[in-house]
Amino acid sequence: MISSTRHDTNPSFPIGFKPLKGTPKDCEECGRGARLDFGFEYAFQPIVDLDKRSIYAHEALVRGPRGESADSVLAQVHDDNRYRFDQACRVKAIKGASALGMTELLSINFLPNAIYRPELCIRTTLEAARVHGFALERIIFEVTEGERVEDGPWFAEILREYQRCGFKTAIDDFGAGYAGLALLADFQPDLIKLDMGLVRHIDRDRARRVIVGSLVRMFRDMGIEVIAEGVETEAERDVLRDAGIHLMQGHLFARPAFQALAPVGFGVPPGAQS
Repeated sequence: MISSTRHDTNPSFPIGFKPLKGTPKDCEECGRGARLDFGFEYAFQPIVDLDKRSIYAHEALVRGPRGESADSVLAQVHDDNRYRFDQACRVKAIKGASALGMTELLSINFLPNAIYRPELCIRTTLEAARVHGFALERIIFEVTEGERVEDGPWFAEILREYQRCGFKTAIDDFGAGYAGLALLADFQPDLIKLDMGLVRHIDRDRARRVIVGSLVRMFRDMGIEVIAEGVETEAERDVLRDAGIHLMQGHLFARPAFQALAPVGFGVPPGAQS
């Protein structure tokens, strides 16, 4: 079970957390309540819906205990604690979102290489959602395309299990990593986030506009929603909107807020410039 009432100086892994034991060594340590030897927190960055001029979701972004960079935390993750870190991330993100009164979707990054058996590893998330009153359909599991996964069909099976449980799934940084079209042939997620490398200066780059436009049409045919991330200028926003993308994330709308929900600005509405 997961306790949400006790606080300590290293709250990365919840007191009383006891997932099912598995055969891998890390699962056994997790089942005995083994904890991480470092702490971390979250910042939250909104994903906006331009059509509705509202917040669609918040992405949970890992930070150090005092707001240090994600790299300072991820540098402490290794093969011996990867599973426990991944499980702790899920619990802490759900707990933090609930404490902040989040009513929109919550996007949680996960590490596919930390999953041994998806039907067992998901139990932690299910229990955290129950304890903190966070509906499963409001949770997005987001995996970066840059996470190298040697077994594509196995990765697809993990994502299918998550969808079966009621979670939404997303592939982050599409166009910058290893999975690409081969993954889409095996599995179609609910959402795809275009890598910011395709978004940056798209208003001044015909090649990027052609690529993004083609991807949007393909994803639409596959029933996949598209999110453009890393949007920093109104010109980028307008070109992406013209391409058919209405879900966006980036500094133009809001920067990540440490342990808080960020205020959102939409900039000048498209077509309103004089």
